[in-house]
Amino acid sequence: MEIRRITQNDFDTVMKIYEYSRQFMAEHGNPYQWGPTGWPTAERIQQDIEEGTGFVVEHDGRVVAHFGFVWGPDPTYLNIEDGEWLDDSQYAVVHRLGADGTVKGIGEFVFNWAYEISGGHLRVDTHGDNKVMQNLLEKCGFIHTGTIYVEEDDFPRLAYEKSKEAYRKAGYVCGIS
Repeated sequence: MEIRRITQNDFDTVMKIYEYSRQFMAEHGNPYQWGPTGWPTAERIQQDIEEGTGFVVEHDGRVVAHFGFVWGPDPTYLNIEDGEWLDDSQYAVVHRLGADGTVKGIGEFVFNWAYEISGGHLRVDTHGDNKVMQNLLEKCGFIHTGTIYVEEDDFPRLAYEKSKEAYRKAGYVCGIS
């Protein structure tokens, strides 16, 4: 698998990926994260292209996933409830990870790539009903740190963080990749 920036040529494929992802989430007990709002919208994907913040995963020359990758501070993460961030240092964020369901291991591949690119400090959020993503994040060494809210809807999101510095300060040696 390879990761590269999204181009305009990827637009239709990425929109189909999100159609599949919304259906997958609904079938796995998470109909509200993206379903009611049709998130992410075509405008959001176009913005990813224009800003250079959208990335695709290719497998055997075919686009199989898309995600947003941005450097903080991210306005989505300014306020956290029921907890606190582990580390206030520079971080990056993965948003809107969606895949077409044809290749296994994409989520772990993306999070490992993003963690390395970020220098060891990554934040992510997901809907409380998204058990598939929660399990993946925990498998990848992320820690649930609290609750945040997004602009797209009124549903709270579970905030997760993975930080080499926080692990070091806590004296942990596991969970660091």
